[in-house]
Amino acid sequence: MVRHVGTVSGALAVTVALTGQPAVAETARYAELRQVVRRLTAQDGAVGAQAVVTGRRGRVAVAAGAGDVRSGAPMPRGGRFRIGSLTKPFVATVVLQLVGEGRVDLDAPVEDHLPGLLGDGAADKPVTVRHLLQHTSGLPDVLDVLPPAQLIGDRFRHWEPRELVEIALSRPRLFDPGDRWDYSNTNYVLAAMLVERVTGRTYGEEIRRRIVRPLHLTDTFVPGDRTGIPGRRPRGYARTGGKLLDVTELNATMAAGAGDMVSSARDVNRFLAALLRGGLLRPAQRREMMTTRPTGSGAEYGLGLQKFRLKGCGGGFWGHGGDMLGFSARSGATADGRQVTVMVNVNPGGTRAQKDDLEAAVSAALCA
Repeated sequence: MVRHVGTVSGALAVTVALTGQPAVAETARYAELRQVVRRLTAQDGAVGAQAVVTGRRGRVAVAAGAGDVRSGAPMPRGGRFRIGSLTKPFVATVVLQLVGEGRVDLDAPVEDHLPGLLGDGAADKPVTVRHLLQHTSGLPDVLDVLPPAQLIGDRFRHWEPRELVEIALSRPRLFDPGDRWDYSNTNYVLAAMLVERVTGRTYGEEIRRRIVRPLHLTDTFVPGDRTGIPGRRPRGYARTGGKLLDVTELNATMAAGAGDMVSSARDVNRFLAALLRGGLLRPAQRREMMTTRPTGSGAEYGLGLQKFRLKGCGGGFWGHGGDMLGFSARSGATADGRQVTVMVNVNPGGTRAQKDDLEAAVSAALCA
């Protein structure tokens, strides 16, 4: 049963999907989350914000601010949005399924599947599949070469994955493979290309076949060249020169494999729950995914999945962040079956306070 339980000052709305828990008691548990979501729009500069929490007690959805500046429509408590780098756990899951099937070797050179692309076929320390998934390849990030302003101005252009890799490789490598950790979107462009080379199908088709259909993720897809987001969704904005620009429609091939997927908070939560339960990977590959390396920021990175500390109640959780033109999101899940996804519909142009409160909202939800 879904029950609307009220609207308060600051255009904050809360919906609780109940499985036997009284509505008042359930929403009281999430008072801190509601405060953080309100703060994201009232103080931090976000246009709109939403958080969806799922667990054994049901689902709680909180929203504040605007989903559409022009029409004045409020931020929906749900709906589709561009999930940015939350694409990476989906891609890593497909690669690790191929590992479990014996079709990919985690510690084999990428050169074995994509010969000549990296030019390290005879290197003493070639980039391996594991290096890609764990961001230890040393390959430069394509986004260090393509700044947000350029992508915004050319947002309807189609980009080929090979083109993105070649643009990244115009910069020198940062370090020898395996020596350090450094986040690079180029790694996952390559991982998506690897999936296509091994399977003969696009990585979007493999995600649909291996993850979306089995989990009944009705809001989740790789858009390819489709520029719009169909169905219920908020608008996405970029703040440039102090003004808001609607960037909802764009060609997401600019982030192929690294940040181009569309989904919803509900679907992302369901995916993370299945991943932590062991419903998508064999035990050996699940252990590989959750074998982490320090990032230098206090968090640890596995293979497409990151381990964070819970702030406020101790313990930790698994998740990932996602930033794409128009949207910023953070997701987390605990081993005991709680998941949350928080989203704001402005990027780039968000404040440091917005970033901090996105992370605070995740901890507030998982600590409730």
